[in-house]
Amino acid sequence: MKMSLNPLSNPKGVKLLCELCQKPAFIQCTRCRVTYYCDVEHQQADWVGIHGKICQLLIPLRTIRVSFLSSEEQRQKQEAELLEQRKRMVELTRTTGQKLLFEGKHEQAVPAAMQSLRFSIDVHGLDSIQLVPSYLILAEASIGLHKLTQAEEYLAQAQWTVLKTPDCSAAIKSKLYRNWGLLCAAQGNFEDSLRHIADDIYHASEEFGTDDIGTSGGYFHMANVFFRQNRMDVADSLYARVTDIWHAHLLRLVLARTRRPKTPAGIGAVAVELKKVELESLDEAQEAEAKQVLHSIHDIREQSANEDSLVIAKVKHALAMLYFLLKDTSKAQELADTSKNLMDGSEHRGTPLANYITEFSQTLAKMPSRRENEIVDPGY
Repeated sequence: MKMSLNPLSNPKGVKLLCELCQKPAFIQCTRCRVTYYCDVEHQQADWVGIHGKICQLLIPLRTIRVSFLSSEEQRQKQEAELLEQRKRMVELTRTTGQKLLFEGKHEQAVPAAMQSLRFSIDVHGLDSIQLVPSYLILAEASIGLHKLTQAEEYLAQAQWTVLKTPDCSAAIKSKLYRNWGLLCAAQGNFEDSLRHIADDIYHASEEFGTDDIGTSGGYFHMANVFFRQNRMDVADSLYARVTDIWHAHLLRLVLARTRRPKTPAGIGAVAVELKKVELESLDEAQEAEAKQVLHSIHDIREQSANEDSLVIAKVKHALAMLYFLLKDTSKAQELADTSKNLMDGSEHRGTPLANYITEFSQTLAKMPSRRENEIVDPGY
């Protein structure tokens, strides 16, 4: 879908503002007709970052007005529906911004984060702790763009909001400390970076547990700092822990999809079918995080001269399972076969991990080959 522009001649007294910078707008998106820009560059940046995904979703949010001629019950119902739509937009824009960060697309993440912040303000108000995740995406994007002073300002705003909120969740505190750690690392202040990331891991462990993918990001960033300090023994142990966490998580998701559940005695297959629940999955941001983290570790392992075949096989198997979940079975098969060959030629043959890899490789061989770029994304 291509973007479309409409030059504006604003009526006297009508102030239309740019979606990105809030300066006077002179261009309109002709698809939704509710979004305005100061110039073509900002329109293009917003389209690539988030507007292409939410263009049509903005129309009801910016055109529907609660009628005062309706009954009280109708007004309350309409207001509740608009509130739910805004909440969904918060989640969509925030997830998109986080996904773009994991993909290294820092500039594109900014429009998504700005929309996330606006919708969060609409839903929760200006002083809510619910604004902090949006500030943190903006901060991390600024770090990636080497705008460290701007990143520090976003983090200061987030920290002030956290300090004013006694019941702030450990998950939000974790992300705040992680971003401080990333900022310090970007400034070359590795000791403070490690201290902040240690706080991140502490709070993430409180919220999710020590071996959850929600905590693994802290281990990964701490490993990166040790890697930059050339303290490879510590970095290696942390990369191994990250691999173990993601491998266990992905294995659970894959087994739920590839192994037929046992039918309890006395219960028919139809009854089991009726009791099926929706399978656990990764959201877009988690998919992007898994790709970034596992590929980074994979590349480091591959470049190491004396790496144990078990270590490389495990990260390859984790990547194979990830691509299976992403429905790129060709890539999954390639990685699974390589992982199997590594295990077959080592002393680890016959171990539970080797058996899982063999079973997975055989399962993939029975499936039709399909690459990720052949899959049509339903999109918006």
